[in-house]
Amino acid sequence: MKVSKKRMLAVVAALVAFAMIATGCGGGSTPSEGSSGTKAKTIDIGIGAPLTAGAVALGQGMKRGALLAIDQANKSEEAKSLGITFKGVDGDDQGDPKTGVTVANTFTSDAVLLGVMGHLNSGVSIPASKVYAQKKIVMVSPASTNPALTQQGLANVFRVCTTDAVQGPAAADYATKLLGMKTAYVVDDSTPYGEGLAAEFAKQFAADGGKVVGTAKTSDKDTDFNALVTKIKNLNPDVIYYGGIYNAGALLAKQSKEAGMKAPLMGGDGLYDKAFIELAGASAAEGDFATSVGLPIDKLPKGVDFTTTYKAMFPGQDIAAYDAYAFDATDVIIKAILKAAKDGGVDKLTTPAGRDAIIANVAATKSTGVTGDIAFDANGDTTNKAISLYVVEGGKWATKAAAGQ
Repeated sequence: MKVSKKRMLAVVAALVAFAMIATGCGGGSTPSEGSSGTKAKTIDIGIGAPLTAGAVALGQGMKRGALLAIDQANKSEEAKSLGITFKGVDGDDQGDPKTGVTVANTFTSDAVLLGVMGHLNSGVSIPASKVYAQKKIVMVSPASTNPALTQQGLANVFRVCTTDAVQGPAAADYATKLLGMKTAYVVDDSTPYGEGLAAEFAKQFAADGGKVVGTAKTSDKDTDFNALVTKIKNLNPDVIYYGGIYNAGALLAKQSKEAGMKAPLMGGDGLYDKAFIELAGASAAEGDFATSVGLPIDKLPKGVDFTTTYKAMFPGQDIAAYDAYAFDATDVIIKAILKAAKDGGVDKLTTPAGRDAIIANVAATKSTGVTGDIAFDANGDTTNKAISLYVVEGGKWATKAAAGQ
C-alpha cells in the first residue's frame, strides 16, 4: 500500500511540474510549433527481446508487434503535426539476465530513447527495470509475468499482461474443473518465470482437491529429460505441469511421449507458440495444453483489424503469443510521449521533467487496445486479468476455453 500511494503522488507531481514548464513557469520555453515550423525530431523506442537466442520465436513476434505500432504512429496526423518520428531500436537480450542488463545500459545511453517495450523473460525484466529507473525511462512489458517485477517500488515499470499469481491458479482450475485431472507432477526451469508459475499452479491444484505427486527443478538450457521422465512415468500422473519456455518444454513433451507416457504436458504462455509443436513434433505435442494471457485474437474486439494490418506488414508470418501485447505496450508508450509533447513541448521530452511526464502519462492510461481494456493499478500491473486455455489439435494450437466464456 505504501508503494501504491508513493507511486500515485509521483504521478501527480510529475504532471504538475511538466504543466508548469508548458505554461512558462520555471523557465520553460514555449511548446513546439507543430507542422508549421517544428524541427523534425526522432524518438527511439527500445525493443527488448530475445532475437537471436532463447525464445526467439516469441521475441521476434514481439519485435513485429512493436514495429507495427511504430509504423501506425508515424502515419498518424498527431505525430506529423508535432514533427515526431518514432524509430524502433533492437535490444537483443537473448533471454539472459546479464545480457539484458547490457541491453538496458545501451538503451539508457541513447539520449533520445524515451521508452522500452520489453522484456519477454521476467528474469531479464527485473534487473533491466532497475537500470531504466535510474534514467527515468518508462518500461512496459508485454510478457513478463512474475509478480516481483512490479513489487520493486519502481514508478517507471508497467506490464500489459497479467501475472503468474493469476495465470498459475487459472491453469490449475482448468486442469481440475474442466479437464478432470486429479494428479500432477510439477516441473520448473529454475527461472523467475518458471518457478513462480509452477509454484502458483501447484498451490491452487492442491486447493482444488488435486494431488501433486512430485516436483522437480531443471534448467532452461536442459535438453535431456530422460531420467526425469522415467521417474515421472513411475508415478503415473494425470498431467505434467511445466513452468518454463517452449525450448526446453517441447523436449520434455517429446521425451515423455517417446517413453510411452500418456499424460499431457501443460504449461503457461511460454509454451504457447507454434515453435513448441515444431520442436516436440506434432504427434508428441498432440493433446498438450497451454494457458495464455487474454482472449484468443479472433475473440478480441480489435482482433480482426489487427490481424489484417499485421498480415499486410508481415506477410507469411503467424501472430505469436505476445505480438498483440507488444503492439499495445508500444502504443501505450507512444501515446504517453505524444501527450507529453503536446503538454510541454517536443523540445522538453528528453529532460528529466519530460521523462517524468511520460511515465505519469503511462500510469494514467485508460484506453482500449488490441488486447482489450488497458489500465494500470498503482503498482503498474494491468487491470485485465483474463487467461485462456489452448490445446494442440492436428498440429496446431486450438482454443479450449476462452476466459469468461
